[in-house]
Parts: sequence; C-alpha cells; structure tokens
Amino acid sequence: MGKGGLTWMGAVALVAASCSSAPPPVAPIQTSAASTPASEVIDYAAATQPIGTRMPQMDGDLCRAAELQNIVGQPRTAIPVPVDVINRRVTCTTCPITEDYSPYRLNIFFDQETGIVEEVRCG
Repeated sequence: MGKGGLTWMGAVALVAASCSSAPPPVAPIQTSAASTPASEVIDYAAATQPIGTRMPQMDGDLCRAAELQNIVGQPRTAIPVPVDVINRRVTCTTCPITEDYSPYRLNIFFDQETGIVEEVRCG
C-alpha cells in the first residue's frame, strides 16, 4: 500500500471516531418559582399533539344553540337568516344528513309536513 492509501485510511478512522462519540449532555432549563404559578397546570400531552387532533372542550355551547331555543315550536319561516352559513344546517327531521359531528355546527330540525321547528342543537 502506498503513501496515499495510509492517508486515506487515517482520514476514514478520524471520521469514524468523530461519529461514534456521544454528544455533550444538554443542561435542563432552569425556571424560577416566580415565573410559573404553583396553581397553573400545564397539559404537556395536549400541547405536543398536532393542532388538528385536539378535541375542543365540550362543557360549553360551542354552536350557540341556546340563543335559538325560542324558535322551537315556531314555523320554519321564523328561523333567522344566518350571516355564517358554513356553521349552520337547517333540515327536516326525516331528511338524510351527513353523520360527521361538529360541535361548532348549529343544527335546526323542522317537521317536513308541518314546517314547525322541532329541535335546535349542536352537531
């Protein structure tokens, strides 16, 4: 083996040695007690989930169905014209609808024969 072969083998050994060494340890982040209140609970599992997989809190009226409960029993002509058509569905109680659930969608169901509003709910 010539002089060039030894140099090449030395370079390979040097690269191999540098790849096998462990990285230096990372120091933990120090936080003071004053920066985070003791009563604050951080949900790290939810914070690390992708945004599209987080479920909304179901303890509220997200579609604001309570505001339109007064139209139950009224003719469907009493249904106010929406500004945001995307999050509202008006359909008869016997009509086919999609089975997807959205807590932000306001559903208004009326009887097809009488035209009377029977139910207002989220979903």
